[in-house]
Amino acid sequence: MSTKNGTAASFSSELPAESVQAERFEKARSAQASAVLEDYVELIDDLLSSQGEARPTDIARRLGVSHATAIKSIARLKREGLATSKLYRGVFLTPQGVDLAARVRSRHRLVVDLLVAVGVPQHSAELDAEGIEHHVSDTALAAFARFLGRA
Repeated sequence: MSTKNGTAASFSSELPAESVQAERFEKARSAQASAVLEDYVELIDDLLSSQGEARPTDIARRLGVSHATAIKSIARLKREGLATSKLYRGVFLTPQGVDLAARVRSRHRLVVDLLVAVGVPQHSAELDAEGIEHHVSDTALAAFARFLGRA
């Protein structure tokens, strides 16, 4: 990376303390683990609202995963107390699942709106928000809301 005058930007080559670095990586791993559940509950909620049902086949197609992967993730949602299912009737969210879907949707909207506010085109903002929304801290979200005048 270069600066305006052509010299290399100065970055510290020292590693952070082990505990600090471990905390950073743990946060990323934790966010990745919860991202799948969050995507599923948000999609299930959307399908229930728009179509009245959320079938595993529809979930798999919309998330671009195999039917087996969707079934495995739905089973995890059930174990976590976020969803239930009925034979031949699809998947339904528990009250906890509905609450999580609302939080995820709100977080997504806030990230998209921030990206658009700083000049990112809408389509790119929507795509980028899918990754960012799962990794951003509550502190950062509060700062985004203040920036957008929503605090």
